[in-house]
Amino acid sequence: MTLSGLGTTRRDPGTVGRPRHAVEFLQEGRVHERGGCLPEVIDRYATAVAEAERTADDRVLAEALRRLAVVRQRRNESADARALGERSLAVAERLGDRLLAAEALNTLGGLNLTAGALEDARESFRRALELGGTSLELEARVHQNLGIVANIRGDLEEALARYERSLGAYRALGDEHGCALAYHNLGMISADRREFEPASRFFTESYDIGVRAGDVHLQALCLVNHAEVHIARQQFEDARTNAEAALCIFDQLGAGADKAEAYRMIGVVYRETGRATLAESRLRAAIELARGSGALLGEAEACRELAVLYETMGRNQEALALLNAAHRLFRRLDARVDLVHVDGKVADLEGTYLAVVRSWGMSIESSDSYTFGHCERVAQYAVAVAQALGLDEEERTTIELGAYLHDVGKVRVPHEILNKPGPLTREEQDVVRMHPLWGIELLAGVEFPWDIKSIIRWHHEKYDGTGYPDRLRGDEIPVTAQVVGIADVLDALTTTRPYRPALTHAEAVREIARCAHWWSPRVAAAFHDTLSDATVVESTVLRRGPGGLPGSRAA
Repeated sequence: MTLSGLGTTRRDPGTVGRPRHAVEFLQEGRVHERGGCLPEVIDRYATAVAEAERTADDRVLAEALRRLAVVRQRRNESADARALGERSLAVAERLGDRLLAAEALNTLGGLNLTAGALEDARESFRRALELGGTSLELEARVHQNLGIVANIRGDLEEALARYERSLGAYRALGDEHGCALAYHNLGMISADRREFEPASRFFTESYDIGVRAGDVHLQALCLVNHAEVHIARQQFEDARTNAEAALCIFDQLGAGADKAEAYRMIGVVYRETGRATLAESRLRAAIELARGSGALLGEAEACRELAVLYETMGRNQEALALLNAAHRLFRRLDARVDLVHVDGKVADLEGTYLAVVRSWGMSIESSDSYTFGHCERVAQYAVAVAQALGLDEEERTTIELGAYLHDVGKVRVPHEILNKPGPLTREEQDVVRMHPLWGIELLAGVEFPWDIKSIIRWHHEKYDGTGYPDRLRGDEIPVTAQVVGIADVLDALTTTRPYRPALTHAEAVREIARCAHWWSPRVAAAFHDTLSDATVVESTVLRRGPGGLPGSRAA
């Protein structure tokens, strides 16, 4: 979703005997700004700056510089925007005008915010509140911006409180357009809290005011963000209607990043209503538009949605490649211009990642009734051992994902070998032992955010150097691969296979103890402490179930 109103103002500088021509250019710029005509806006504000400089009218100059800074920032001209904002502050301070200085600080706070400098932004906004005195208008906009800071940090309660204070100030002013901006942001925070009924109401109120005020950009933002709420409520036809209307407006305004968001909504609607070809087309368009506009958030979210589509189509490698791309993009955001709670976005993405990996792992097993559920159980056992070892969240995530894909290379092992009801010949054993390398080959084009490939390649290596495929020895074998390896052995021993019946849990534990030299003493001890008791194993599996990654929100 896109936040509205950052750094905007309603202050009328055209009073107290100022040169009419400079004020007129300033006012014309504001009219064009509402209509989204950025070239005309820049022309009017730049002319206002020139006229104010010519007539030495510093009050108009400070205001025109500040407004021009906001518009330059909207065009991603950050260096020019900052220089203009700092000039505005310097002029205001020279005049000793506290309110103009507060306005400039609010704008500079917005520039810091879009650059990801959250502490600098918050400090600028607080200073603006102090200098602004009793100005309700400034208070309304600064609380709105502080709400955005809170939203980025994931503090939805503070964000909600700030937006409500902003709305109260705009209402006291009788500023309908300001109320529209506050309603829009309240709609987004309500949607983030999954309070869809108030979110819909806020977006509708904001849109209606946008129509009356002629603010077409705000209208389109309300439409596209309301579409996302409709999707969450499975109101797909309403979502499509809104997204297509928003697309038309964004197209007229030449707003590429916003067009990408509209295409993403349309693609999700097609995906959720079973029109895969159309969904793929629209989501690919969203990715390309976002990439062309430098909109990292839009590109990341469109990649995630296309990955979900590919997972439903069984195109798992393509899905993982897209999820990896999305993960890299989210990590590059670091709360930059996209104004999102990045950690929350990454948690959602990792939930989707696990769902795709689990689905792929289960699909690999589906042709073999003897091993169906194997990867799920290995993942559960392995995470339990990892926790006993005190491994951190990233390592546990690596182990869980690696466990689901550790046998991916077995898709190349002939069915008659996998299901042979008796001992394998040496040649057949050699074929089976190729599966770690075949797994790496299958995933050669996928760059994971976690070191999953080492688990796939080395989960059959042994600490004494007798494993395969590379005969690694000792601590050459990553602990993540050892953990998955020992969990793999436990499940293999305790499930029926074509060539032998299942062992009891106690028999399997004794066998693993006999072969404890296959793993490091640390890993063997953690296994014994965690999984040697059949009752503990059963409760571990039941407690974990098929849930999400440690610490993540399920997608």
